[in-house]
Amino acid sequence: MRYGISVPNVGDPGALVEMAVAAEESGWDGFFLWDHINALPQMLDPWVVLGAVAARTARVRLGTLVTPVPRRRPWKLAKEVVTLDHLSGGRAVLGVGLGVPAASEYGAFGETVDIHEQGARLDEALPLLDAFLRGRRVDHDGEFYSVHAELDPPALQRPRPPIWVAATLGRERPMARARRMDGVFPSAGPRAPTPEELATMVAELNPPADYDVLGVLTDTAGPAELKVAGATWAIDGPGSESETLAEIRTRVEAGPPGA
Repeated sequence: MRYGISVPNVGDPGALVEMAVAAEESGWDGFFLWDHINALPQMLDPWVVLGAVAARTARVRLGTLVTPVPRRRPWKLAKEVVTLDHLSGGRAVLGVGLGVPAASEYGAFGETVDIHEQGARLDEALPLLDAFLRGRRVDHDGEFYSVHAELDPPALQRPRPPIWVAATLGRERPMARARRMDGVFPSAGPRAPTPEELATMVAELNPPADYDVLGVLTDTAGPAELKVAGATWAIDGPGSESETLAEIRTRVEAGPPGA
């Protein structure tokens, strides 16, 4: 079992960098930022912050949980992930999903809030991201993207940085999407799945041995319960909307529970 911290991309960027440094020093295995632009006050660009974190750390995995790919240009996102992978010496991870709340993350900027179109955009973008991160040429004319390019350099990791897909229990399209990638970040609607629900999802996915399954630590789901359910990562984050970064930092410094 590996242990990760997932925190909102808000507030003082320097404080987020220091939290990541503290996470590495305290034995955590990953530091992940949310990727919102308009959902909360004082939102920061996660990729810029993670670049600074890469320069101050040496071991922890770094990435987003999760980036809403439908509001991004896949080639620009690929360039950001590749750059982070080089800065970090091969520690980048890309979490992908649709992004919520749609009204503030999409509609406020004149972009579609239709979940079916967002899903179609994500499905079309994932093969492009896969190829760009590997350094392969892309010749593609689809419904949403027309691309004829090869980005250089490729990512440092081989064959490429892991891509983890957000998926909701019982929804086949996100589950099918997760099967095609390297890991799953499960949800049960607006909450984290229970260990029993997570076990059901893992059984449905039937993942290979090197597949990453992220379980969320809660009062009723500790590391032991998540491991039995099939999780390979135990993710800790804000316990409530009112929890401050300083309070999260205190938990970070205490180290991973049960590690």
